[in-house]
Amino acid sequence: MTGVKIATIGGGSSYTPELMEGFIKRYEELPIREIWLVDIEAGKEKLEIVGEMAQRMWDASPYDVKIHLTLDREEALKDADFVTTQFRVGLLNARVKDERIPAYYGMLGQETNGAGGMFKAFRTIPIILGIVEDMKRLCPNAWLINFTNPAGMVTEAIVRYGKWDRVIGLCNVPVGAIMVEPGLLGKKENELIYKFAGVNHFHWHKVADLEGNDVTLDIIDQLFKEDNGLPKNIHDIPFYKEQLHQMKMIPCGYHRYYYRQEEMLDHALEEYKTIGTRAEQVKKTEAELFELYKDPNLDHKPEQLEQRGGAHYSDAACETIASIYANKNTQIVVSTKNNGAVPDLPADCVVEVMAYLGADGARSVAFGELPTAEKGWLQVMKAMELLTIEAAVTGDYGTALQAFTINPLVPSGDTARKVMHELFIAHKAHLPQFKETIERLEKEGVEVHDEVAKDLI
Repeated sequence: MTGVKIATIGGGSSYTPELMEGFIKRYEELPIREIWLVDIEAGKEKLEIVGEMAQRMWDASPYDVKIHLTLDREEALKDADFVTTQFRVGLLNARVKDERIPAYYGMLGQETNGAGGMFKAFRTIPIILGIVEDMKRLCPNAWLINFTNPAGMVTEAIVRYGKWDRVIGLCNVPVGAIMVEPGLLGKKENELIYKFAGVNHFHWHKVADLEGNDVTLDIIDQLFKEDNGLPKNIHDIPFYKEQLHQMKMIPCGYHRYYYRQEEMLDHALEEYKTIGTRAEQVKKTEAELFELYKDPNLDHKPEQLEQRGGAHYSDAACETIASIYANKNTQIVVSTKNNGAVPDLPADCVVEVMAYLGADGARSVAFGELPTAEKGWLQVMKAMELLTIEAAVTGDYGTALQAFTINPLVPSGDTARKVMHELFIAHKAHLPQFKETIERLEKEGVEVHDEVAKDLI
């Protein structure tokens, strides 16, 4: 059959309309035959709401594309050309627990960083590896485009444990930087040259103009005066300008959790005590979005979707798919196998770098060695990622504890163990690989102390 079949795992996501918008915009270079939106029973209502809206968006376009809705993953994957993943194991309530349980003990709870990020990986990695096994049977030539968080660790697990190289990991954070920064210098996007190095949510970048002059410091100076393109989910505590001048690179927004840990933690704990954590705020935003999506006259992405922290990531996914399909060799920042692009990390691990995307996947742009401080940070973070992934796959308690101990956002010691133990109890339904550990903790009488998280169990 002619045309492209796309399967989206987590099709009931509030981001799906953005995905549809990106596909419609690129239809002439990416002729889609059919799109399958897949979800689980618990997400059936949202899947139907989003699916109907997605079909309205295509019906309002000049193109005849059919949206299929299913709870049967195998049906969706059969003969797919591209598979996109945007699911959240345990839904937003799981994120609430990830954020509130550490906060109860005065520790950062965040979706992809610290204790919460590691437990999101524990829940997600076994599921993504199951999807990969299905793909090996049902669509062995398909590309997997992942933007399920923690995106870097998930992509690493797919390559390292799933033994699947036809995968690209994506994030909206580099997209935001590339969209905003040229304007700070009175330039357009195609008038600057970008190089990125690091791992997902922990990368740095440098910028040059078309004459090859480094303009990174010029952008840094402007970032302290104007809009910095920070995602909606990150509190805007300024970096120290002297630190950025010393490194001569621009850190991503998530570095605030590391470079300004004290202030970011204070802000997170204040929200925890007052308006609720980011997840609780997002639940309200998402409820409003789905009310909008129910409108039978709505056939375009609503502006309110920009208030979600992942704005623009779906557009990056569509461009990645179009570039692979049409061998466009578009430059996109992706998570992919290192292969020497960042020499401070092993060649076989996954890094986040600028790459050319074509029919053979990602061809990374080499960055070179990082300065001393950033090299040290990055190697610690990659070690934490690898330990987290290993724990997610093996269910080994000691490996999970090692990951907690090395994570810069988790003060090591007895409190960290308490947080880890309560998170195990809170996420019991989604951590079968840790069954023995959880049974032991239950016998020891471990309970969740945060009342909101306790009510969600």
